[in-house]
Amino acid sequence: MTEQDRVTVNDPRGPVNNGVGNQYVFYDAGAVRVIRRGVESLRVAREDRMRLADRFVPPGGYRDAAERLEKPGSVVLVEGFPGSGRRAAAIMLLHGLGEDEGADEEGVRFEELPTADKDTDTEGSPFAPDEGDRFLLDLSGIADEEAYNKAQHRLALRRSQVQAARAHMVVVLPSGMQHAHSPDLEPDRVTLERPRGVAVVTRYLRMDRMPFRPADLRSDDFQRLCDRSPMRELARLAGLVRSASEGGRFGADFAAWLDQAMHAVIERAGEVGRQVTTVRTAPERALLLATAVFEESHADTVYEAWHGLMRTVRHEEEATTELARTDFGERLAALGIERDADGGLRFGRLAYADAVRTYFWANFPGVRADLRDWIGHAAGLPGLTTDDRVNAVVRFGEQSLAVGRPDHLFDLVVHWAERVTGASRDPRAVVALELGLSHERFGGWFRRRIYECATRSGPLSDGLAHLLTDACIQSLGATHPDQAMVRLHHLAVRKGAAADEAREALLELVGRDRRLYRLLIDRLRERTGRESRETDPHLRLLSELLSSGRAPDPPPWPDLFLGWEAVFSQPPTELWNLLASSWLNAVAGDSTREMALGVMVRATHGRAVALHRLYAIAYNWAGAARHPSRAAVAALFWQHIDHAQYARTQSTGAGPRTTEETR
Repeated sequence: MTEQDRVTVNDPRGPVNNGVGNQYVFYDAGAVRVIRRGVESLRVAREDRMRLADRFVPPGGYRDAAERLEKPGSVVLVEGFPGSGRRAAAIMLLHGLGEDEGADEEGVRFEELPTADKDTDTEGSPFAPDEGDRFLLDLSGIADEEAYNKAQHRLALRRSQVQAARAHMVVVLPSGMQHAHSPDLEPDRVTLERPRGVAVVTRYLRMDRMPFRPADLRSDDFQRLCDRSPMRELARLAGLVRSASEGGRFGADFAAWLDQAMHAVIERAGEVGRQVTTVRTAPERALLLATAVFEESHADTVYEAWHGLMRTVRHEEEATTELARTDFGERLAALGIERDADGGLRFGRLAYADAVRTYFWANFPGVRADLRDWIGHAAGLPGLTTDDRVNAVVRFGEQSLAVGRPDHLFDLVVHWAERVTGASRDPRAVVALELGLSHERFGGWFRRRIYECATRSGPLSDGLAHLLTDACIQSLGATHPDQAMVRLHHLAVRKGAAADEAREALLELVGRDRRLYRLLIDRLRERTGRESRETDPHLRLLSELLSSGRAPDPPPWPDLFLGWEAVFSQPPTELWNLLASSWLNAVAGDSTREMALGVMVRATHGRAVALHRLYAIAYNWAGAARHPSRAAVAALFWQHIDHAQYARTQSTGAGPRTTEETR
């Protein structure tokens, strides 16, 4: 259960990692997805919900909300105090309606809705729920009464659509806004009570297989911490216990690990503040921060990063030779920094590096831009491993987002992506963009920046285009599929090699979702014909989308009809040959697809030019192989064409054919 850290605290993304360190999953094509404690995420994919369910402790009022939500078309509004785990409860309520397996062929949607109109772009798809779909709307971050009134107006419209479609929706209400609640929404409201903190920590510890006894959790300090802390802090506490148990540095039994973890949660921020107040010189403070950002990296590399930081903040080097100064080891020891057996640097206290980074970003706002520039260079130092680089990016990104500077993180995304050649990806750029997109507060900001990049009229580097394509597939495709489709569409119709990759990614995305397939057909139909037929990228994309190899199975004939209608309304091009031949091949290999022949002919609306071209395409297709099965399919196709031509002459009257008709 969570509050501001959202699902991630209750359910770390991907393979579970409740500790203070980083954990990463590398995908093919060079893509990297970061899984990080403390990253706020919108993701509500099934595997993530399953992990959350393992750690979820139902709050008071949960059963009442679950019973209300069972009815098709139901909308439940949950409220509670900050830190009580309202959002996690909302996700579990929707999750409890049933698993995605067993859904109909269209699939059941489980999506989070944007909290404001500005979170979508003007070309996005309208909200159109289907029966059984599940939606989450989290308004807990709204603190302004005017914004809340607007959100309630949008909520009322969505509620009526959910009810009409027999879908389900759970809304997380903001705290402290009871006076502004609309009376119309009152019947759907349920108040959730804070769960027992000890139960939450116990659940986490058991999932981490920590060896403890109930008596180990009965100290007064632990009880007070559980009674007062928000759910995110309790989840962090359990993760710190596990981190303390690893490596043997912080004791050999559960009591010692718990004591270390509690001390880190309660005292660490104050300890860092006192140390920074004592350490007054720029070199010592810079070394403290450089070690916190590059903790566990080799000492020589941290030394280089340290000097790079001092140059970035324009600190003048001492005039004396280095041999006359305090040596590096003595500086480290004075700051409480240790070297491990492999030469890596680390702080001697649990979670101290986290507290150091938080302190500097919060208390030195004037150097944040310098820190961005420093990371842009230092994260590429040759002595760093890939893990070291990604760790540094995540640590920088977390702090930039925490202080409200998403632009600093996106600046680095562009900086690293545009320096990549070919189709490779820079792991630093990949992980930075993933971190931004998965952030609860700034995820919409990053989605808008991707849209602006994809739609800008100027050139877009191949490196950045490749990166944005990956982000649409790996991140937005799971959390905001409609927006992923829109952005991929814009990337796919640009020029360059990266556009080919975006087009393939787009076709793959919509091919897995019949609703998206239908929406993309509609988008392309609206845009087809705006450019000359030889260069119209929308027409080319539409033709490929409508081919037999791209259509869902079973084929959505009404959608295909509309798409073919748009293609055949344009003058014939080579695209017609590829499109029609693909379906002739499909019918030859599978007789259940014979309907394609009649639907394709009807899509011409009896236009003579179109019918004659389709006749010629089938003639060439059948004659090229001289195979009986092809001849039979072509003959059947010609019958449909003859019937269409006969119907046309009957409706218009017999007469000599025009020159256009004989071409």
